[in-house]
Amino acid sequence: MNTTALLKTYGAAILVCFGMDLLWLGVVAKGFYQGQIGHLMRPDVQWIPAVLFYVIYVAVLVLIVVAPSVEKASLGRAIGYGALFGLAAYAAFDLTSLALLRDFPVKAAVVDMTWGVTLSATVAGAAYWVAMRLA
Repeated sequence: MNTTALLKTYGAAILVCFGMDLLWLGVVAKGFYQGQIGHLMRPDVQWIPAVLFYVIYVAVLVLIVVAPSVEKASLGRAIGYGALFGLAAYAAFDLTSLALLRDFPVKAAVVDMTWGVTLSATVAGAAYWVAMRLA
């Protein structure tokens, strides 16, 4: 992919990732997370670290999952490796939380890792689709 296509793919991936995560965290699973880890949550979102997460996470997803998948012209690869990437990234947080934080629920960790797999596979697939349209 050339630089312009890579940046457009990244932009699309950021929009998909942020939109899906906002819907998940703010609507679909809001009550679940509040019930499971509400005692650990801040009353207000700290937007700078949140935005930094999306910027870094999506950049790495596009560079190490989507771009190689585009080179191989494989949507399956994008989705499969996207899922694996999501599992590894979300497991880093959730399993560390289980290991170190008092009262971090296993149920929350399992649901969150499942969401990481789903989100990352979907974002990788959508970004692949955009990149292939730009090629």
